[in-house]
Amino acid sequence: MLIRMETKSSTHTKFDLPSRFISPLKSEILSYEFQPALADGQFVFDGSDYSLFTMELNKVLDWLMIHDFPKAIEKEPCNTPILLFVPNFSVKHLLFHYDGTESSAKIIDKFLTLFQNLIRGSKATIISPSFIPKSRLKEEQELIQKISAATSETSFIKFNFLRIGDFWSYAVQHKCTLLVTTKTYQKELSNVLFNFYKGALWDDQLSFYLSL
Repeated sequence: MLIRMETKSSTHTKFDLPSRFISPLKSEILSYEFQPALADGQFVFDGSDYSLFTMELNKVLDWLMIHDFPKAIEKEPCNTPILLFVPNFSVKHLLFHYDGTESSAKIIDKFLTLFQNLIRGSKATIISPSFIPKSRLKEEQELIQKISAATSETSFIKFNFLRIGDFWSYAVQHKCTLLVTTKTYQKELSNVLFNFYKGALWDDQLSFYLSL
């Protein structure tokens, strides 16, 4: 008999989102056949051993709509990345958000490792701010090279985007299918999801990868 442990440190206590919507994965590298909709979300335990939490975006949106105001998905952002995926999940066109920090570079490195089997034929766009310090330019160039080596086509542009809504708008306009960004935008992302979905302005082609 499987006993579900209830402790203050268990993963489900860190999420506002009900645990039935969360599917944990342990694979350090996802397989070629990976489909997030097929992940088993029956139980959620302590997230320290997990490489990814997947959540169907439409179900998350429906959950957001039952509240009077936007709620963050996590009460306490954990180190395990989150994949908010649309039913027609695709890695055809990746949009990477690099903000010039070491933590942002680590987020992208982690994604490239985890999704390496899935993105070799992907198109990648990297958005970076123009105000990156000179001390970080070498890291920026190395990151561009890593992404170029991992995907089939890479473009690099400079935009001083300060809000997640800016990235969302760019992604929709340019038909990106997966936005890779930081969890620090999580509350703002919930607000964007809440308002656009409520206003029937939602795009059903864009998934989100969030990490720390």
